[in-house]
This record gives sequence, structure tokens and C-alpha cells, in this order.
Amino acid sequence: MPAGCLLYLPLEVCSTTFNLEKAVCNHGCFMMAPNSWIPSTQILQRPLRLSNFSTSVVVSISHPPGNASVIIEVHNTDNVSPEDEKLILEQVARMLRISERDETDLREFQNLHPEAKEKGFGRSFRSPTIFEDAIKSILLCNCTWKRSLDMAKALCELQSQLANGSLISTKCEDLNKKSLNKGSKRKRAATEKLTEDKKCAEDCSDSQMLNGKSTTSLGNFPSSRELVSLDEYFLEKHCNLGYRAKRILQLAKHVESGKLDLQKFEKESNRVSAQEVFVKLKRIKGFGPFACANLMMSMGFYEMVPMDSETRRHLQQVLASIISLHAFILCR
Repeated sequence: MPAGCLLYLPLEVCSTTFNLEKAVCNHGCFMMAPNSWIPSTQILQRPLRLSNFSTSVVVSISHPPGNASVIIEVHNTDNVSPEDEKLILEQVARMLRISERDETDLREFQNLHPEAKEKGFGRSFRSPTIFEDAIKSILLCNCTWKRSLDMAKALCELQSQLANGSLISTKCEDLNKKSLNKGSKRKRAATEKLTEDKKCAEDCSDSQMLNGKSTTSLGNFPSSRELVSLDEYFLEKHCNLGYRAKRILQLAKHVESGKLDLQKFEKESNRVSAQEVFVKLKRIKGFGPFACANLMMSMGFYEMVPMDSETRRHLQQVLASIISLHAFILCR
């Protein structure tokens, strides 16, 4: 079995400010599957897509102190094509915000907040693709943090099944039987869709997770192509997505049909205002103020703070603690 090969992402203008741990562990996104941060070795591990957009490889991302490049170990292969190398480097650069624009944003923020500069804070971790960020923005809405983590993990497990062709499993058949017993039209459609799901699994059979060191059975985060042919009821129950299954499938279908070009949208976003971006995102079904603000943050717009009921609950807890502390001090 090949040991793996090393790729190098030059830090260039980011070299004096970059710290891998602080570029990754700055908010909860790094905890969502398929990301895996290993504190003991200061390594980020996860699968990334290759240029055919169906095959995934597991990579380990590290940054030895003083090194002018981020080091990416691609597991279980001793050769990476120029096209694959280019895409891997682009995905890592997006995740860690290694670009001139990101560095400019970082320095402007740190000039406003000297304490952030002292702590090395300012890079906001994100996914390798805007599609993954968009889906995760939906997963964060109207639920607890644990539920968001569980749904992301379930989607990655589903992608693994799609990749190895085992989608039509016992669990899937059990869901099919339940849908027949309940007899609703919507759930009967899941049965009819199984043949399409099987075809999708066959179409995606060349998607392979090349397991590296310390990896689990999780797959990559599913792409729009992998999601688009799945049945809403199956996706909802298999990944415990609730109402989000419909929103996720609609988004995947719009991307695959060309109705929504997220990559183009992201590239053009630096030429428009935050308000214009917000208005365009609001047109996407399932994107309310929170999801829009969260996705905008991943695109480099920080004018709107992503805030939902869970955020408010945390703020209430913090404020209650502060008020209690002040009351205690005053009573002494």
C-alpha cells in the first residue's frame, strides 16, 4: 500500500500571521464531520475531492513552526496528478483562508482589535467548498449543537455508503417497509425511488474513500451530485434531518441543474455589497436570516452576526452569570 505523498501550500503573504491551530479551532465548524482535529499532533484530517469530483482522498494537514508552507499529506497514494494537486491546494486554502483577500481582512480586523492580534485570532475556519458550507448552514438552524453535529456525521456516513455502493442496505429496506405500512403517497414514493437510489449508488460507485491513518468509517461530505437523486423521505429518516431534508434536496437540485452556481456566486461576491449578497441568498429556499448570515461569514462578509435561538440561549446564560457575579460583588 502506498505510504502517501506530500503537497505544499505556500503561505506567502500569510506567513507572518498564520497559525494552524488558531486557523482551525476558532469556532464550532471544525468539529463538524468530516473534519477531525487531532490536538496532540496539531493536525487536521479529513477527506477532500479530486478533480473528477467523485473520488475522495483523506489528507492530513499540518504546519510545522516556522515553515513557509502548509504541508498536506495525501494518504494511500504515491502520485497525485497536477489537476488533483491544484484542486486539493484550492480546497485547503479555502478552509484555512490562505489568500491575499483573507489576509487583508485579517489585518484590518486585528487593527481594530489589538487583543485579537495578540491572541492570533481573526481567521474563521470554513469548509473546502461553498456547497458544504451552505448545507451546514441549514444544519445549524433551529436545533441544538449536538443535533447539528449528529446530522453532519449522518450525511458523511451516507456519502460513504454512496461511495462504496452499499446504499441499499438493511436500514434502507426497513425504512421502505415502514413507508409501505403507513401507506401515504409521500412515503410510497420512497419505495418507487429505491431503484433510482440504486442507480445513483451505481453512478457514484467510482467515489472511493481512500482511508488514511486515524480515519473512521465516515465518508466525505456529500456533493450535490450525490444528493440530488435521493428520495426526500429516505434522506430525512436516514440522517434524521427533519424538515431540512427537503431544503437540502432543493438546494442540491438547483446546483446540479445550473439554476444556482454557488462557486460563481462566491467568486463574484467581492464585487458587490453585503446587502446585495444577503438579498440574493434570501432567495434560496430555506435560507432565513441566520443561514444567510452564516454563509455570508464563510464568504468573507462579517457585517451580519449569525444568531438563532441557540445563540440567544447562550447569551442569556452568559448575561445571567455576569449579572449574578455583579450582584455578588455588590453584596460583599
